[in-house]
Amino acid sequence: MDREVLLAIYVLLLAVFLGVELIGKVPPTLHTPLMSGTNAIHGIVLLGAMIILGQADNWWLQVMGFLAVVLGAANVFGGFVVTDRMLEMFKKRPGQGQK
Repeated sequence: MDREVLLAIYVLLLAVFLGVELIGKVPPTLHTPLMSGTNAIHGIVLLGAMIILGQADNWWLQVMGFLAVVLGAANVFGGFVVTDRMLEMFKKRPGQGQK
C-alpha cells in the first residue's frame, strides 16, 4: 500500500477513537449547543464537497463527490431538524406554569 493511504487510514482511525471518547464525555446539558456548532462545521464540509465535485474529472470521482454532497446536505438538514426539536423541549407550553 501507498504510504499516503496508510497515513490517511491511521488519521481516520485516530479521529474515530477521539470522537467517540469526546462525545461520550459531553454532559446532556451541552448537547444542544454542541449540535448547533457541528451544524456550522458540516456546512463547511458540504462546501468543500461541492468544490471537489466541481473539480472532479473522472466519472468515479464525480460519483463520489455527488455522494459526498448528498450525504453532507442530509447531515446538515438533519442536524438542524434535531437542534430545532431539542430547542422545542425548552419552550414553555401554553398553560404550563399557571396555577
